[in-house]
Amino acid sequence: MAKRPPSRRRRAPRSSIVLRRLAVVGLVLIAFLYFRPLKTYLQTRDVLAGRSAEVRQLQAQNRQLERRLQASSSTESLTLEARRLALVKPGERLFIVKGIAAWRRKHHTLGGGG
Repeated sequence: MAKRPPSRRRRAPRSSIVLRRLAVVGLVLIAFLYFRPLKTYLQTRDVLAGRSAEVRQLQAQNRQLERRLQASSSTESLTLEARRLALVKPGERLFIVKGIAAWRRKHHTLGGGG
């Protein structure tokens, strides 16, 4: 049996090594160029989510205010609010009673029955 010389690893051709390095540099460059737009996109998406939540909250508040407006435009609620402001209808007489709280304290019973 003949002995074979120890095998040496053959080195890849120089052009192959250069192509590999260029490919790696190209990939790094592409990743670098995509980083900033991707970061901006993610930040914008987060801001949009926050604004959408704010819009939903304001829409709910708007619906509540619309319901209050409809309820306050009824005749009964307008009359009640006018009474709170001490307004009277034409021909009515306004009486102002003072000292109600003191009277209640004086006539207060433990049973609460009056």
